[in-house]
Amino acid sequence: MLKYIKGNLENIDGVEIYPIISLVIFFVFFVALFWWVFTTKKEHIEEVSNMPLENNPKDDIL
Repeated sequence: MLKYIKGNLENIDGVEIYPIISLVIFFVFFVALFWWVFTTKKEHIEEVSNMPLENNPKDDIL
């Protein structure tokens, strides 16, 4: 089955750029994610992590 896919991809001009673009998008996403994690304030992380533990009266109605 791989030979059919490989054979079709060999006939497409410029197909070698797509893995490079995918790698760049992957790398940029995770660099941005790491940057956000390390620059986020600790107070915000604590506030968000305590949200499931808070008792919200709106939730009791449902």
